[in-house]
Amino acid sequence: MKMRTSALLALPVLAASLLLAGCTVTGPTENFSGLPDEEHISQESEGGDDGLQAFWLEEGDSIAIAISGSSTCPVIGGHISVVEPAGEGNTVAITTMPVSDGPCTMDFVPHTSVFWTPSRVTPAEPLTIQVDGREVVLPVK
Repeated sequence: MKMRTSALLALPVLAASLLLAGCTVTGPTENFSGLPDEEHISQESEGGDDGLQAFWLEEGDSIAIAISGSSTCPVIGGHISVVEPAGEGNTVAITTMPVSDGPCTMDFVPHTSVFWTPSRVTPAEPLTIQVDGREVVLPVK
């Protein structure tokens, strides 16, 4: 019983130390089919042929990525983490996960995942976003 109590007391200390160390990884605030509304976009990446787009939303408070693929089996953003903070590369990595509830259609439509902008990156520098071995750069907001 004493060991369980000690382990439970250590959890808040571990969580606090991870936050102080800047190892915060967060999930999306929303996921939806299609692209963000034009009224919320403040800047977007150059369009690529690989089906990956990125957007600064509002005043740079959020980052959205749109990954094109099957509408019935979309690939969505899972977590965002800082690879290089502002001033040292301003780079984030977004992990993805496929969502499949059955047969996948052969269409090619965007699915958007929105994340809060991590505190260690800035919209005042170009932001490199790494997704599944691909990179897209958001220009300065």
